[in-house]
Amino acid sequence: MYERALKIPVPAPRTFFLWGPRQVGKSSLLRYLFPEFPVIQLLKSEEFATFQAEPQQLRQRVSKNKWSFVVIDEIQKVPQLLDEVHFLIEEHGTVFALCGSSARKVRAGHANLLGGRALRFQLSGLVSKELGKSFDLERMINHGYLPAIYDSEDPAPLLRSYCADYLKEEIFAEGLVRKLQPFSRFLEAAAIGDTELTAFDSIARDCGVSAPTVKSYYQILCDTLLGRFLPAYTFRPKRRQIIGPKFYFADVGVVNQLSQRGLLKARSELFGKAFENWVHHELTCWLEYNQRSETLAFWRLTTGVEVDFIVGHMKCAIEAKASDRIRADHLKGLREVKNEYPTVGRRIVVSLEEHSRTLEDGIVILSVADFIDELWKGKIINN
Repeated sequence: MYERALKIPVPAPRTFFLWGPRQVGKSSLLRYLFPEFPVIQLLKSEEFATFQAEPQQLRQRVSKNKWSFVVIDEIQKVPQLLDEVHFLIEEHGTVFALCGSSARKVRAGHANLLGGRALRFQLSGLVSKELGKSFDLERMINHGYLPAIYDSEDPAPLLRSYCADYLKEEIFAEGLVRKLQPFSRFLEAAAIGDTELTAFDSIARDCGVSAPTVKSYYQILCDTLLGRFLPAYTFRPKRRQIIGPKFYFADVGVVNQLSQRGLLKARSELFGKAFENWVHHELTCWLEYNQRSETLAFWRLTTGVEVDFIVGHMKCAIEAKASDRIRADHLKGLREVKNEYPTVGRRIVVSLEEHSRTLEDGIVILSVADFIDELWKGKIINN
């Protein structure tokens, strides 16, 4: 098992949720951190049936066995258990680790039930820090970030199964969509548009559904933690800017499978899109794992000039360029954002250049190795 960059306190001082997409290693992490404590596994049919029919069984088990700490895996499958969790926290001081891959059903039925009573953590796929010296950028961009698939020498069948299981178990079985075929077409269209401005109307036409339906499909991806929107940075603009969001899938291997990309090689256009997804993945994980309050956004003028990532209120502006030779046209966005926001912090290009360097106007061109080293040492973003 990889040593994960997400740090959960041991012993856990209070109840917490651990969210994350399927197969990122949530259950493995909890088994590693809390090996001696009881686990209620709702993926087991007998456990699911028992607690769905009689949620109070949780209270009875905890009281009978005098459990002080309990792990509940796949909590979203029986959200009614949160009433019992709430009671046990208040009346007995029981601490729970509540693990799940979808907040949709929990939010729908118990939006504020544990408000203020539970911490929240989110585990994502593998990041460079966790791989250490075994980190391989081309492997990660082609295999994705899920541990078992990253390690596999033949990732394609595993990715096909992952996408099929997602449709079957997360979408169809939970009744999240009425018809699976339009949603399947949507997944392909959304994957093709990964890292780009979200074209709701265009995707709706391609899928034969309405734009509101497409927006609801995107919300399903967010709720099941398979992706997230990246908003536009619009704080005190001087010039006209794009205000619609972009969308990034949580795993680039899933994007490759859904959009049928095939093997990605450096210096190709699709490799460049996958590289941007990876930089987004590293940045979001760093922010989440370090419990930073800064938001992540992109900045784009209506002229098309843009910067891929803005951290916080212009604490840092980052471009992802999968090129081994950064040219002047790669720097337009970072130079324009300086004109628009003179107090912007570090301006960085994450590139495939072998050696890092700083230009006369202060833009820093970082190699991949230096980017991940500075990021995970907390040197990228100024405090």
